[in-house]
Amino acid sequence: MLSLENVTKRFNGHTAVDRLSLVIEPGVVYGLVGPNGAGKTTTIRMTMGIIEPDEGTIRLFDEPFSERVKERIGYLPEERGLYRKMKVLEHLVFLGQIKGLSSKTAAERGLRWLDRVELGEWKDKPVEALSKGMQQKVQFISTILHDPRLVILDEPFSGLDPINTQMLKDVIMQMKDRGCTVILSTHLMDQVEKLCEKICLIDRGRSVLEGDLGDIKRRFGQNVVSLRIPGGRAVFEAYPGVERIGEYGRDLSLTLRGGVAPEQILRHALDRGPVERFEVGQMSLHDIFIAQVRREGGGADA
Repeated sequence: MLSLENVTKRFNGHTAVDRLSLVIEPGVVYGLVGPNGAGKTTTIRMTMGIIEPDEGTIRLFDEPFSERVKERIGYLPEERGLYRKMKVLEHLVFLGQIKGLSSKTAAERGLRWLDRVELGEWKDKPVEALSKGMQQKVQFISTILHDPRLVILDEPFSGLDPINTQMLKDVIMQMKDRGCTVILSTHLMDQVEKLCEKICLIDRGRSVLEGDLGDIKRRFGQNVVSLRIPGGRAVFEAYPGVERIGEYGRDLSLTLRGGVAPEQILRHALDRGPVERFEVGQMSLHDIFIAQVRREGGGADA
């Protein structure tokens, strides 16, 4: 569906994307993940032909980028690109026609999607009357109105509340079930863990991890313990078996050093008081990313 081979892009001496290679197969939800400024949006803009790489090759549907190829893609940019004075349905029809739909088909599909995302009653309102979250939903509809085979979403959850975020996630998974390929670019790694099968973690324009998300998490092992104890983080601050302590309200998340068993952590906690909660799990994608970047000597603001 999409392949990048040793793609590099520089701006005024700054390398935004550095020899990036990846392959995205059809019918998957693929996460392009990393902190702000990592090179994700630059990669997408090169994929869409908005800017050209300085080095390397990009192929879509196993052929070079062209206007014909572009018609099979739906692209939701991070920046909103709606005409504020146009009415909502009128806007969708206009954008649908740009993608080759007839006005009748664009209007029928637009109305169905507006009802689906609970914006049907706003169809005759100007875009500027909508909240930021509503505008994001309209822009999302315009991205998929022409039934593209490949959908590229750059920070799609921006401005959405939890209910509408879940609604959008449901639509993404339904598109995937119909055989659509979805590329999700975001710095919100918890969303990627819930949606994506394969990922590429980018930092400073370089790929630091790429592949099947399940394989990546298994590679890092079950070396995280979550627990709740009255003594809080002070119980483990001097404990040599703990590499990192995360504190979330009353709960602690402990990343264990190699060779340390969760049972040792439990015994240490019980020796110092009651344990209200104890759970063994895997490292989060966020923690995996931070650990990998630190191992390579970089820095991330995720």
